[in-house]
Amino acid sequence: MESKPYPKKDLMTIGPPGPKEGPYLDEIAFPLGGIGTGTISLTGRGQLVDWEIQNRPNKGTINAFSFFTLRAAQQGKDPVTKVLAERPMRGLSGSGPGLFSGTGFGANRLTGLGLPHMKRARFTGRYPFAGIEFTDPDVPLEVTLTAYNPLVPHNEHDSSIPGAVFLFELKNPGTAPVKATLLFNMHNVVNGDFTNYNDYVDKDGVRGITMASRKQKPQSPGWGSMGMFTTHPDVTYTRAWVRGAWFDNLSTFWDEVSATGELIDRTYPPLAGDIASLGMKTVVEPGQSITLPLYLTWSFPTMEGYWRPDVTETGPDGTIVTGKPRWENHYAGRFPDALTAAAYLAEHHDRLLAETRKFTDALFSSTLPDYVLDAVSSQIATIRSTTCIRLSDGTFYSFEGCHCGDGCCEGSCTHVWNYAQTLGFLFPALERSMRDAEYRYNLADDGRMAFRTSVPLGEKAEETALGGTAGLGEAFHPAADGQMGGVMRIYRDYQLTGDTDWLKEMWPSVKKSLEYGWKYWDADKDGVMEGLQHNTYDIEFYGPNTMMGSLYAGALAAAARMARAAGEDEAAADYEALARKGAAWMDKELFNGEYYIQRIDPDADRLSPVATDVSMGGQEKDEQGEPKYQYGQGCLSDQLFGEGLARLFGLGRLFDEGNVKKTLSSIFHYNWRPDLTGHVNPQRVFATEGEPGLLICTWPRGGHPRLPFVYADEVWTGIEYQVAAHLVNEGFVDEGLSVVRGVRLRYDGRYRNPFNEVECGNHYVRALANWGLLIALSGFTFDAPGRAYGFAPKISAEDFKTFWSTGTGWGTYAQRTEKDTALAELSVLFGRLQVKRLSLEMGDGGGGGWGVAQIFKGKEELTGRTEPADGRGTTVVLDAPTTIGPGESLTIEFTGKAG
Repeated sequence: MESKPYPKKDLMTIGPPGPKEGPYLDEIAFPLGGIGTGTISLTGRGQLVDWEIQNRPNKGTINAFSFFTLRAAQQGKDPVTKVLAERPMRGLSGSGPGLFSGTGFGANRLTGLGLPHMKRARFTGRYPFAGIEFTDPDVPLEVTLTAYNPLVPHNEHDSSIPGAVFLFELKNPGTAPVKATLLFNMHNVVNGDFTNYNDYVDKDGVRGITMASRKQKPQSPGWGSMGMFTTHPDVTYTRAWVRGAWFDNLSTFWDEVSATGELIDRTYPPLAGDIASLGMKTVVEPGQSITLPLYLTWSFPTMEGYWRPDVTETGPDGTIVTGKPRWENHYAGRFPDALTAAAYLAEHHDRLLAETRKFTDALFSSTLPDYVLDAVSSQIATIRSTTCIRLSDGTFYSFEGCHCGDGCCEGSCTHVWNYAQTLGFLFPALERSMRDAEYRYNLADDGRMAFRTSVPLGEKAEETALGGTAGLGEAFHPAADGQMGGVMRIYRDYQLTGDTDWLKEMWPSVKKSLEYGWKYWDADKDGVMEGLQHNTYDIEFYGPNTMMGSLYAGALAAAARMARAAGEDEAAADYEALARKGAAWMDKELFNGEYYIQRIDPDADRLSPVATDVSMGGQEKDEQGEPKYQYGQGCLSDQLFGEGLARLFGLGRLFDEGNVKKTLSSIFHYNWRPDLTGHVNPQRVFATEGEPGLLICTWPRGGHPRLPFVYADEVWTGIEYQVAAHLVNEGFVDEGLSVVRGVRLRYDGRYRNPFNEVECGNHYVRALANWGLLIALSGFTFDAPGRAYGFAPKISAEDFKTFWSTGTGWGTYAQRTEKDTALAELSVLFGRLQVKRLSLEMGDGGGGGWGVAQIFKGKEELTGRTEPADGRGTTVVLDAPTTIGPGESLTIEFTGKAG
């Protein structure tokens, strides 16, 4: 099938994503919880799954009988009791192995599936809000659930609460009052060694059930508390369901609730875990709506590095203890138990809800295609999934992704985080905490960096080929892409914040890491990496290639600007000259007229500090002396990765413009498949026949290696997003949008979870490259040190709005043109923005741009002038810098043409 963009009518579906229903709900699992706290997921039909709250992943699990129930009694009619969820359509024969359970033993009864359910659910996901509309002709109420976790960009404090909020709106469309009880059940799964207990509490503004253990705190990662709470005044509860044989517990619960809408409180001696229920009672008058709030919270204070080797320590009493390293979760310092978290949510709920809605409303007000907004918003979930942790001091730390029960590939892997943009723009302090840890703990004296950070922080160790650990610099290849990309990310974070003090503190380490490249990767210091280059494909590239080369050139360009900020003008000039020299060589020697290739050098390992047999899967040469796992004449989707980052970060061009444009066109033409039917992929399968996808590498001119680099035949959303953003930035807007639309067609809820883009595990970090789409499509430029910003929309420029975020604040930008006038408005909703220069492309200004008529900050008129900007834009230069604070806007009225 020909690789061409989707039709315009399919690409320009502007606005927020709409609701889903029917088969599009099958795979939805919407994660809820704070950053670094764990998560519970809400399915598209209203069930709770994936209870991942006890310090490690737990995919595919449920909490026994943890479902919502509604009993509604309309005056003069018999009461109706329903599980507040639509019946799931999968797993009806059971699933997986099990003794008297699983495949062949019917659907899992612990979900309540044998009980009456609501007839229909319609799900709308606008992260971090999930909305479900429940309808049933037998139920005299209209029921809508809004579930969310507080998520406010730049406010990591309130975005790291271990809990989830459920708001049930009950609306009575009838003519008679309806007496209703809305209930939730939860199983106490705290690791208490048969000492678990459930208590009813009414304090600190909330009432509900807290679940914990009487066992003395063992510093175990399974020890802690969980609970369900409400601020609603009229409740019914039971601390324990009936303990009995067979099906006594569920039968008794359902019969009692159905009959009266009340629970009979029971309690028993501590056991491994009881099921408790909390109900909220109300009467809904005709035409009235009532909202019932429920907070599910938890706290499991102790994190264990279960993926690390055992350590031996001496206890306070002199005993020797051997085990995995442990530390306190950052959130536990504020929320030592579930009740504390619930009380905080209740006390601050109005503010947290308003601020979270402010962010969501701003993001989804962007005049971008619905599938772009869906992509950009949905994967924010990754940063607060079990992929990501906050260490005791608040440092952000991550796996690459997660297995069902374990993290996968720990250590905030630098060559994967190269792709990720979301955290840096939404939570810049957390992003910078990773930079601080990398350059403090991973940097060796000679400038080499481990590409994984070890925990506890300060343990300077890195992985070996077989998964063990060794001293820093002793075991494994340094990652050329991770190390060079790290330099570029330092520059990005500086540009976002303008924090020169931080830059100067980091600069000596950054400089050392950059110049390490002259020892092994670029030993002749000609701006080209000829040496052995470990990379994100988990292999080593032999010889020059532009994937590594563009990152190296980008690092040199970034270093030049940072060197000048640090007062090292001579070093800056050297870096710039080297970047130009290397890029010119690659333009001449590696560009084949359509795209850039790899020049394989079998002797590239001659200077490597690590032997080639220390590789994942081994990388010894074949019988002809040729290295395995290369791409040679292939068309690699990542071949201009560094160039794409340079465009996003405001570094300008690295390579010849014509070559870059032709290469991106070739990548789309050769690697993008609107239908993968016929594609042969013996590797991992993330996209299959009948689905669209961007292949990592193809060989359109022949030269396919007998054993190409691993993953070459796969499809990764993180690479798709980075290529799509680069396509848009180079003017191939339809092509870039087509790639994004293809991703979200695969993740539409039927076969994959829209809120969990996978690669090597669930919630994979590389997918956070999608924030680059927002930057590219809005043409957002940022230079906090220079107090200069800009917007150059790639679509709908005459009537455009977008969300923006920097390291100091966030808000919206809107522009509109009408005949000979234009209006631009830059609004700050959180934080602040210092502005001196604002470069804009208004769409109708032509080559001369617009003339400025008036500039206002609120009602205050400011003075300034206009200058021609690059391309078709106009730069507004204020006579004096101005600071825009929360709720303030900078408005610019244009009239006529400037030139």
